[in-house]
Amino acid sequence: MTERDNLEKAFLEEAGWLAAHRAAITGDASTRSYHRLTLDGRKAILMNAPPAAESASCPPDATPSQRALLGYNAQARLAGANLHAFTTLAGILRDSGLHAPEIYAADADHGFALLEDLGDDLYVRAIDKGAEEHDLYARAADVLVHLHATRLPQPVAVDYTLLDYDETALMAEANLLVEWYWPWLRGGKAPDRAIEAYRSAWRQMLSSLSAPHTLVLRDYHAENILWLEKEGDSPLQRVGLIDFQDGLYGHGAYDLVSLAEDARRDVSAATVEMMLARYMDGRDQAGGFDRAAFARDYAILAAQRNAKILGVFARLVVRDAKKRYEGFMPRVRGHFARDLARPEAAPLKDWIAEYMPELLSS
Repeated sequence: MTERDNLEKAFLEEAGWLAAHRAAITGDASTRSYHRLTLDGRKAILMNAPPAAESASCPPDATPSQRALLGYNAQARLAGANLHAFTTLAGILRDSGLHAPEIYAADADHGFALLEDLGDDLYVRAIDKGAEEHDLYARAADVLVHLHATRLPQPVAVDYTLLDYDETALMAEANLLVEWYWPWLRGGKAPDRAIEAYRSAWRQMLSSLSAPHTLVLRDYHAENILWLEKEGDSPLQRVGLIDFQDGLYGHGAYDLVSLAEDARRDVSAATVEMMLARYMDGRDQAGGFDRAAFARDYAILAAQRNAKILGVFARLVVRDAKKRYEGFMPRVRGHFARDLARPEAAPLKDWIAEYMPELLSS
């Protein structure tokens, strides 16, 4: 047994789950791994998040230049292997009335957690089995309305601070288009003048964003949300949240973009229209909602997210040899081309027209 195997064994023994039957759960792009545990009729999920598997997360007081030296995780303010991020945000989401997993036991220093098992019915699977897309996405939009209208407490945890989704983080993500997607598409590095012009376009666009104002889960889509069998105490309890450790204090439009412009499945135009209307109507009822600011943020962040995803998928293909992500790129390019047609994306569209015109059509 390896040293990590021994650490895992000690964690499970202390938690009272060492004798459990275990079955691996298929992973995706993460460095974390998961097993379903079954013991005396009870179920739980073992999360294994090796602390050394990723580069350093962002210190709360790090400057942009210091973040650049620490690497991409610090620039983009990803949690990396900091398990405190997951356990703390899970508690905040649960306290707000949403269904994140209960944490049965955790060893953040060594990167192990024992979680409530929310089942296997990811949205994408539930819809494939016959659930109505409209109904599931309506509930997902309602979750965002509730989250964005709820005053959440500032997290208090050892080695974890909820940070802003600031311009440095948004730029680091958008830069992935020229850092990874350009070389993958063109077979060579982007010229310095093109990179600088690209960043200038983004600085112009990001300066129009409203100030950060809510918790952003950051990867809220059909393969990260579960449709739960039981209703629970409220309709919101049927939506299971499992991917939020990279959450930041940011812009309410971001997670709705993630949901509507899904990189992995086509969401019908009618469902997207319904979600946008349902979200805005729900926020209006809660009060203090600025529709014009939301529409502006949505347009900018839609372009930003899809530029990022093209870069992330190219990085997964080139660096990590995960060729399956090539199959998602045409869909993301379609989203991106439509994003560029919005007037708020004009500076980026001008850059694309000059340097990567093939991206103007899906």
